[in-house]
Amino acid sequence: MKLLADENMPYVQELFGDWAEIVTCAGRNMTPEQLRDVDVLLVRSITQVNEDLLAEASRLRFVGTATIGCDHIDTDLLARRGIGFASAPGCNKVAVGDYVLAALLKVGEHKNWQLKDKTLAVVGVGNTGSEVAQRARALGMTVLLCDPFKGEHDPTAFVELAHALTADIVSFHVPLTHEGPHPTWHLLDQSIIDGLNGAQVLINACRGDVWDNAALLQRQQGTDPLTLVMDVWEHEPALLAPLVPHTLLATPHIAGYSLEGKARGTFALYRALCELNGRQVSLTPEQLLPLPPIGAVHLHSELEQALIARLVQLVYNIEHDDAAFRLALGQPGFFDRLRKYYPQRRELGSLQLINAASTAHGLGFKI
Repeated sequence: MKLLADENMPYVQELFGDWAEIVTCAGRNMTPEQLRDVDVLLVRSITQVNEDLLAEASRLRFVGTATIGCDHIDTDLLARRGIGFASAPGCNKVAVGDYVLAALLKVGEHKNWQLKDKTLAVVGVGNTGSEVAQRARALGMTVLLCDPFKGEHDPTAFVELAHALTADIVSFHVPLTHEGPHPTWHLLDQSIIDGLNGAQVLINACRGDVWDNAALLQRQQGTDPLTLVMDVWEHEPALLAPLVPHTLLATPHIAGYSLEGKARGTFALYRALCELNGRQVSLTPEQLLPLPPIGAVHLHSELEQALIARLVQLVYNIEHDDAAFRLALGQPGFFDRLRKYYPQRRELGSLQLINAASTAHGLGFKI
């Protein structure tokens, strides 16, 4: 079995090395020629798996994406050609929760806010959105949930988008869709952007095209700018560079880039391929991971916002990612390079808090 994988996908050798010939390459630059004699293709979100890419893939029988979203995969094409497919829903939800928690704490510091007095709206309440809502509740925030699909079945638990957009902080966690009853392409369009209050904070850790970046830049260049946290951008990797100075935090689509999240993503594809081949699953994601640099911390005071921020920074410092992004901005190929050489990042759950209140678990720590 010959397997072609994105070179940024970890643990491919450990999981597939004893039953496949493995070739890796840059995910954004895969070519049809590379798939001529390939049986299995493993990708991430930057590879467009479409008719052009698969034009010469006569042997291909399985495609896996180590991501939650599938908008980069022509699943109808795979079905027509009888090619098996698997994704990794939920694999990086914890990492995105960590990222948004770190962002919220930075927002609190920047605005001198006590977050427990603020309202967070979560737009899109799937795996990642639910994780973010949990973190916000553990901070004591009031949480509004906005998800039109789920709202149809439980209207009392969900609010309309117009209501969600009145929150102090609005965090987006929707897939990118262009059709259907609730398309998300430019969900935040110029009319909505122009109508927001300048005191509000917007966070995007889903897909860049969900926000109209040009309209956002126009708003930010005016007299009443918003506070922005942006991990994703329209037209990646060719993002709208003039928008970056108008953000509080800017990062290169790495919200879900924890080591644990990547391991879960690759493992989900390993499990699916094992099932397809009638092979026994012989490993767990936990067996792949190294020991964390800091294993436990003893607490001797209440989990106040400032202490939570210090504990989060022990594991993940979002400002380091922001600084690296701004430093590299404008250099040829900087966006993909930052992703390719992203430093090893652990999840908050790798750190055990001893003598911590139960809210620590809601924040993502081990207790």
